[in-house]
Amino acid sequence: MPSQQGPTEGTVAEIGEFGLIDSVTRHRSQPEHTLLGPGDDAAIVAAPDGKVVASTDMLVQNVHFRLDWSSPAQVGRKAVAVNLADVAAMGAMPTAVLVGLACPGATRTEQVTELADGMWEEAERAGVGLVGGDVVAAEAIVISVTALGDLRGTAPVRRSGARPGEIVAINGRLGWSAAGLAVLGRGFRSPVSVVNAHRYPEPPYAAGPEAAAAGATAMIDISDGLLADLGHVAKASSVGIDVDSNALPVDQKLIEVASALGAEPLRWVLTGGEDHALAATFPSAQQVPQGWRRIGVVAAAADRGVGVTVDGKPYEPEQGWQHWRG
Repeated sequence: MPSQQGPTEGTVAEIGEFGLIDSVTRHRSQPEHTLLGPGDDAAIVAAPDGKVVASTDMLVQNVHFRLDWSSPAQVGRKAVAVNLADVAAMGAMPTAVLVGLACPGATRTEQVTELADGMWEEAERAGVGLVGGDVVAAEAIVISVTALGDLRGTAPVRRSGARPGEIVAINGRLGWSAAGLAVLGRGFRSPVSVVNAHRYPEPPYAAGPEAAAAGATAMIDISDGLLADLGHVAKASSVGIDVDSNALPVDQKLIEVASALGAEPLRWVLTGGEDHALAATFPSAQQVPQGWRRIGVVAAAADRGVGVTVDGKPYEPEQGWQHWRG
């Protein structure tokens, strides 16, 4: 989606704060639940439910993204997607995002407008408005996004509701971002489908509310890796979760890439982060919605202990990303 905005030549220091804001917001459309968009002291977003689901996340240059690996537009898409996935994981329909951007004064204005183009593109894909934010000077590019959502009269689906005997299911891709990271780390740029999965995730936004309507008892988005995030559900719910490795989707493309790199595709699926698929528990197999894939079961803590096993056994490789520990 090409930028429809004002002048983009020069640097952000030259165009100035308000010129930059104008260049990334002018002539943009908003969904109907945005009652007041950018341009005033604050935005106004409809909240028919009477409650607002809110989540925030930060992306730091050279920690969460590299501009030699991703275009600014791809970074913009990722920044919005990773936040809206959290809203969907609560069973809410995403409604709006607010963006804070810090960057050096020497940053090219075109980079920022391309970044904004990606944000607007992902916001439109999710049916939300980009309703406001702030820009400040900094030594590196830092993006902070706050996402809002509407439960539409339903109860939130938390991590703590899983019960023994329930079904564990997923919706979305697993292992693709990890595979793309491995490809980029080797200095390659293809296959493009795998590399782009690392550059920007494509969360199944509608699947969250669908799971909630179907009776999901616990849900989480897969940001740190399937085993790590199911571990959060197990701990919050005081249960054990066993994953059936034969039920996991290992795409042929991942198998091909792993073969070329001498890697194990199942490890990417089990421990790779940043795909932002959704995992949920359901009381019965009949309640698992179409499009969701059954991958395991919930067990009593007394049977398996609190935590996650694979095929009934502990999985030894490091289970997912943790800041400060890598």
